[in-house]
Amino acid sequence: MQIKDSVFIVTGGSAGIGKATAKMLAEKGGKVLITGRNKEKLELVAKEISAIAVQADVAKEKDVMKTYDVLMKEFGKLDCLINNAGIGGKWEDVFSLSNQNFLDVYSVNVIGAALMAREAAKIFKQQNYGNIVNISSTAGTKGFANGTVYSSSKFALRGMTQCWQAELRKYNVRVILVNPSEVTTAFGNDERVERPEVKNKLRPVEIAHTIVSALEMDDRGFIPEVTVWATNPF
Repeated sequence: MQIKDSVFIVTGGSAGIGKATAKMLAEKGGKVLITGRNKEKLELVAKEISAIAVQADVAKEKDVMKTYDVLMKEFGKLDCLINNAGIGGKWEDVFSLSNQNFLDVYSVNVIGAALMAREAAKIFKQQNYGNIVNISSTAGTKGFANGTVYSSSKFALRGMTQCWQAELRKYNVRVILVNPSEVTTAFGNDERVERPEVKNKLRPVEIAHTIVSALEMDDRGFIPEVTVWATNPF
């Protein structure tokens, strides 16, 4: 796809991978709408990168609908949804799993992503064109100790991606899954403070580059799934 003049939604766009991706798209001439729960932070980033800000929690259906109402009023179309919003929840072992932790994490990582995709898919079907990029994790390809809730939510996102690929290809829609390994973001940090760059770990910009590169492939082809590792993390 041509990034210039294309319209994008980036959920969780006020920090980390979302911010880096929105910034890269805007620098290439894309028209970007970012969402996030922290209004002040979101609006500062939107101003910085020349994006539209919509305060929204993807776990709330009314916020999802508000996001698309603003999108259609501002742009009248959508070319790509980037489902980036996600949370880690509590790291519980099997002996201490809690119902609330599942509900909190799945409401964002699974249900929120699905609701955003549902509304995007309706637009894409009418247009006979579109792209969805789901930001998952290497935790969605291999489980780990104390990761039951988070890892299973990303396995679910991977499964949904494959379902949407099967359902939407006939409408000329590409659905792409990106699995980053550890990235120096605020992920897992209750204070939501970005971690400093570490020489041998991935930064948000590497994942943004992956997303944009996959999208820039000619529309006749697409990458169903891509995993990004740090070259030498040890």
